[in-house]
Amino acid sequence: MLNVPPQAFPASGSQQRVAVGGRTKVPLKPGRSLMDWIRLTKSGKDLTGLKGRLIEVTEDELAKHNKKEDCWICIVLESCIPFPAGLVYNVTPYMEYHPGGEDELMKAAGTDGTDLFDQVHRWVNYESMLKECLVGRMAFKPIAAPKDISSTLPEEKKQLNGMLSERKVLGASARDTTPSYDWFQTDDMITVVIYTKQKGMNAELVIVDCQDKRLRGEIILDDYSYLVEVDLDYEVEDDFAVNIAEKIGKVEIILKKKDHSQWKVLGLPLEGHNTLIRRKERGLFYRKCKLVSKTEVTHDTRLFCFMLPKSTHLQVPIGQHVYLKQIIAGTEVVKPYTPLLPFLPLDFKEPFCQDGAHIYLMIKIYSCGLFTQALDHLQIGDDISVSNPEGNFEKSQVEALEDLFLLAAGTGFTPMVKLLNFALTKVDCLRTVKLIFFNKKEDDILWRNQLEQLALRDERFEVQFILSEPKEDWMDKRGKISSALLSECMKRSKKDSKVLICICGPAPFTEQGLQYLKDLGYSQEEIHAFTA
Repeated sequence: MLNVPPQAFPASGSQQRVAVGGRTKVPLKPGRSLMDWIRLTKSGKDLTGLKGRLIEVTEDELAKHNKKEDCWICIVLESCIPFPAGLVYNVTPYMEYHPGGEDELMKAAGTDGTDLFDQVHRWVNYESMLKECLVGRMAFKPIAAPKDISSTLPEEKKQLNGMLSERKVLGASARDTTPSYDWFQTDDMITVVIYTKQKGMNAELVIVDCQDKRLRGEIILDDYSYLVEVDLDYEVEDDFAVNIAEKIGKVEIILKKKDHSQWKVLGLPLEGHNTLIRRKERGLFYRKCKLVSKTEVTHDTRLFCFMLPKSTHLQVPIGQHVYLKQIIAGTEVVKPYTPLLPFLPLDFKEPFCQDGAHIYLMIKIYSCGLFTQALDHLQIGDDISVSNPEGNFEKSQVEALEDLFLLAAGTGFTPMVKLLNFALTKVDCLRTVKLIFFNKKEDDILWRNQLEQLALRDERFEVQFILSEPKEDWMDKRGKISSALLSECMKRSKKDSKVLICICGPAPFTEQGLQYLKDLGYSQEEIHAFTA
């Protein structure tokens, strides 16, 4: 599940977007699935119209190909900064296979579609998906490389203090302070110290991976991330410790040496080392996680438990998601999912804290779903790539609430689990929490018994089950999301109570729900949409 703030309610039209960064799926014709596209790309058919040639494309030439029957799009490779390079693709044959529909692709027809791509699905590996549609490179004018202010320093000093070139602080001027780092050693240990200069630093904002002598530490600073990434001079043990001084924003990464060698330098700085840039420009980082259990929740839904490597420190914040990546039929496929707790806690003294070693995902298995079928066929011990967390939901949206309403359809329930746990344990001013849970049939309801027990244990919590295809003996509400139903089910505890409404489910459900909430007079600040 992706996390999208309700900055924009859906406009009219056949292809509506839920909110900035969201996307709407449209029905595809038979024979136009992802698997069908993969088969087409492997058929040997000429999808570019250039008979295997790669050409250099000028801006004028690109602009000519702006029709549905002749559509080229350029995507700029950020990895080529400071010499930007764009790859041009003929997406005409992909039109009927695109889950977002032809209109979405046409927004970038004959132009640079990088920004649009980043907003909607930058996590997709388009180079793999569209490799047979590659026309060539854009003929950009070269841009002068910026001066490297560290060029006069000895290499040891640059590696020790991580001096930045002007290019690497791109975007940092938007923050008052720029983080820095240092390191020191004993006979047994290497300690990397990152000075974030931000109060309130916590474990959820620190992500560390150390594999094959490569240390990667990412610090989340609002909309930015700061990265320390080096190829270490010597080998270290797999496990390490992370200490955080929250009040002063200091982070220590403590590595254990494999021998007692004295290091002259920390290691060789890698491409992203010592950079502070906007998070959306950083790109996704993956690590291999092992499947340790798979439990049936309903007839078509499983609870997967993946174990993080010992060499990873990662905690997924409330309301944020990760991406799973698999190679299917030779093509890299990526899907977002929201981690949740292994069960719904009923003790309201403190929030349930996971051990930091596992990630739990509740996933519906679709009979024709290429990705979920592959997931369901994973065996215990198999690996899958899991990304860093992403999303924009903040705990501060909940901390002063009096009323919290959760609208969920199917596995749209998943981001609500951690949110429920946090709200009922940490928000003292909270008066009511109500989950309005939409499903087709009674057998589809996820964790029904746990939710009913939670409602009995805490008088602030209420759950309302609504079925669109119930049996005749169903005694509760039936139907689909509507303005009248929401008006009936959502009552403030007092006239002007501070309220937040979170909504998550299939795109049509979320789109309709946002429009109904707008019609009922709720403001954008009172709504947060999680969209798939």
